[in-house]
Parts: sequence; structure tokens; C-alpha cells
Amino acid sequence: MQRLGRLTSDMVDGERVACFSLPVLRSGPVLPLKRDGDGPVPVAVAEDGPWPWELLDDCRRVFGADIEPVLAAREAILMALNQAFDMASASAEQMLEDLGMDELTREIEEVGDLLESEDDAPVIRLVNTLISQALKERASDIHIEPFESQVLVRFRIDGVLHTIVHPPKGVQAALTSRIKVMAGLDIAEKRHPQDGRFRVRIAGREVDVRVSLLPTAYGERVVMRLLDRSARMLTLPELGMSESQLYLMQDVIRSPHGIVLVTGPTGSGKSTTLYAALMEVDRVNRNVMTIEDPIEYQIEGVAQMQVQPKIGVSFAAGLRSILRQDPDIVMIGEIRDLETAEIAIQASLTGHLVFATLHTNDALSAIVRLQDMGIEPYLVASSLTMVQAQRLVRRLCPHCRSARPATKEDWQLLEAEAEEFAGVKEIHVATGCEQCMGTGYIGRVAIYEMTRISDAMRNAIHEGKGLPAMRRLARQERMVTLRRDGARHVAAGVTSIDEVLRVSLEDMVVLEA
Repeated sequence: MQRLGRLTSDMVDGERVACFSLPVLRSGPVLPLKRDGDGPVPVAVAEDGPWPWELLDDCRRVFGADIEPVLAAREAILMALNQAFDMASASAEQMLEDLGMDELTREIEEVGDLLESEDDAPVIRLVNTLISQALKERASDIHIEPFESQVLVRFRIDGVLHTIVHPPKGVQAALTSRIKVMAGLDIAEKRHPQDGRFRVRIAGREVDVRVSLLPTAYGERVVMRLLDRSARMLTLPELGMSESQLYLMQDVIRSPHGIVLVTGPTGSGKSTTLYAALMEVDRVNRNVMTIEDPIEYQIEGVAQMQVQPKIGVSFAAGLRSILRQDPDIVMIGEIRDLETAEIAIQASLTGHLVFATLHTNDALSAIVRLQDMGIEPYLVASSLTMVQAQRLVRRLCPHCRSARPATKEDWQLLEAEAEEFAGVKEIHVATGCEQCMGTGYIGRVAIYEMTRISDAMRNAIHEGKGLPAMRRLARQERMVTLRRDGARHVAAGVTSIDEVLRVSLEDMVVLEA
């Protein structure tokens, strides 16, 4: 019997897949594939059994042709099924066209209160379609923004907002109410901000949705953050670090105590880096605990605690309780205040290895931020092991990127020596095509700025040296800046110079100050 080495989306017969519902095909699982000529229809079945005889008979009867079972990995079949049904779902724009905006608005206005209505299918379908389309297009956030005469729906894809659809103004109230109902919020409260969350399952994928509502002049603005629970966590080698950066991170992880700070703005991949670091530690012989807001991914062998401000479980309160659980390694989702910072410092000084995030523009600014919070310089110098800043830059679309000659000025912009990249004769720029929605980019990769706290740096911190002096010292110790790290991705054709400059401009201005 034939076995498929690799199962790709272009091998799937979409018309025959549509003859069955997703739950039926997943129960096998079975996956109809394209056939050559008039031969039997190949149907992929799981190689680890059991054999779905009844479902195969149903396929033979529905297709009106003989079938030929072929073996494939169960996970590959399930993933291909999810993708097939995901691709078949209509976009929000197409749905509005099919329903007719006047019809949708009329139905919603006649419904009134969604909780009392039994005929609220249009709004439910619209919300479900928006979430499904956002997942299909790899969006991290859905923005529903009300204005005077229109409503705007935008997706944040690869860190950039894209306008998706303009629902009619009459949909606004019902759309917001539906999301409130899903998130368990008060639909009658429209004057105060509200936060909630809910979980949905789409094409076999579990997705956590964090909801934030903010009253504005023209109605409530809604932002939904999507967290795909079925997404695989990346390991440290998969994060895109250079060889020296990976070695430094792995060395720091083996430290018995100290604080490792990962800095950057919201959405720069800090949590992904910390999760990857926790995957590397010895979770069998060491007690690993985290306090997060929210818990984005479950890690086997790690005790994870959720911040709950409504009942008094803040980062500081939760961290204090965690330290009574005899931990070896502690991960703090974010250091937001002096109390949390003080407890983290004390934990590191009493033999714990602490990972934490902080919002600063670059790596060394984290040191100044801790001092501004009120931490004494000698405590910062004694506890810090490494500070790291990171950003996410968009990957060039492999289908449409174009090349141009590399110049010496290109490398100067990226703080790199032209001689180091003398062998790179061309770099690539974004063009835009259907595959990348005309942006020229698909996906993202991280760039890093890492500083191991050396003895000289500890002395500078202890003596209260300012940020410019610490930056000069870090450059003497050959610290690679964000822009300089981006140069290697530009040289490899992964991203463009414009993209690196976009995310590292503030750092460059500060460095020159």
C-alpha cells in the first residue's frame, strides 16, 4: 500500500472534501485526494489505524467511484482537513455582499436585544466569519472601530493594520453586543471600559480571544486579541538567533541564579522568547513556576499562575506566594511596579533564576528603568545577569521579492561594517503580490540586542553611570545593536533594510544622542 511522504494542500480534492462535514472526516480521519485520469480516488487514511471501513464505504458510495486508500500521518491529515475547510469559509466582505447590507441592517434592527432574540443568525455569522478570516490570514488582533458615518474592521497582520471590511453603521450596536455576550460582559454598560475573554473552536483549532471595549465619541471600540492554542511553541534554535546569541542565551539559562530581562514593546515576541527558554531548562529536577497575564501556552512540567486583579492576585501578590512554593526558576510575565521589581530582585539574590519582561526601547534602558522605579543601583548590579531587547521584522514574500545591488551606504545605515558583508552583492526589497496581500511581506522574524552584565558593567551600574556611558561601554564590549543584528537578515534576503529601519529607528536616535 502506498504511503505519502508529505501531504500538501494542492493534493487535496476540495470538491469531494465538501461532500462531508468536517466532524465526519475527522472521525476517520480520511481525506479525499485528487486522482489522475479515471482511476480510483485516492483517500488518505491514518497510518496508525484503526481502519475506518464504514467511512471508506460512504466515500465510495458518495463519490460513485472506486477508492484507493493511501497511508499518511494522522496529524498531517487533520491539519490538511482544517486548512481545506478554513479555505472554504467565506470572507466577511463576501458574506456582507451575499446577505445584502440593507437586509442585514434591517434584520438586526428588528431583533432588538440579542439576548431575547431567537433570530440573531446574521450577527453570529458575521462575528464567526471575522474570527475565522482573521485566523486564516494570520492576524493577531481584530479592531472594530466606530466613526460618525461608518464602522471599520481592521486586522493586525505581521504587526501592521489592514482594513478588511466596512460594515454598515446600523450593524455597530448589535455587533458589539454579540461580542459582549460571548465574552460574558455587561451589554447594558456602555460608559465604562470593559475587558473579557472567551474561547472558540474553528476548524478543530482552539482559540482564546481577549476582548477590550473602550467607549468613544461614536460608540464602543472593540479590540480582540487572538491566541491560537493549537499553535506549536518555538524552541530557542527556531527563534532566528545568531550562533553567538543562541550560545549566550543557553549559557544564561544554565545560571543557578540571577535575573534575565527581555525587553521590547507590546507584540515584539517577548513571551515567545521566554517560553522557548523555559522549554530548555531542566523541568524534571527543578521546580519551575510562572505568573502570567494571560497564560498564553501550557508548558508540561511548569506550574503556571494567572494574574487576577479583581480578586487581588497581582503580579506582586502572586510572586510572593510563588516564592513560598520552593521554586528554582521563576518567570514573571511583566515587571510593572516597584513592589514586583523588589520581590524579583530579592528572589534572584536568594538563589532563584528569574526570567521577566519589561517595556523599554532597548536593552540597557532596562537598567535605568529599574532604577527609576526605585531599585538601588547596587541591587540592580548584583542581581542582573543579562538584558535583551528584541523586535519583530516582517519577512519578505518569497513569491515577489526583487533584488537590487548592495551598496556601502546600505551597511552604514545598519551600523554594520561594509567589509564584513563584502561578499553580498545584492539585497532584496518588497514588491507585493496576491500571496502577500500586496504588502511584499509574509511572516516575521526577530532581531535581538543582548548584553551580558560583565564586571565592568556591574561597576558602571553600581557607580550610577548614566545611559550614554553604559552604551559606550557596551559598544566597547562588542554589543550587537538591533540594527546591526538586522543586517544579517538583510544580507540573507530574509527582510529588507526599510523593515529593519522601521522597527529600530528610535534606538538609532537614542544611540546618536
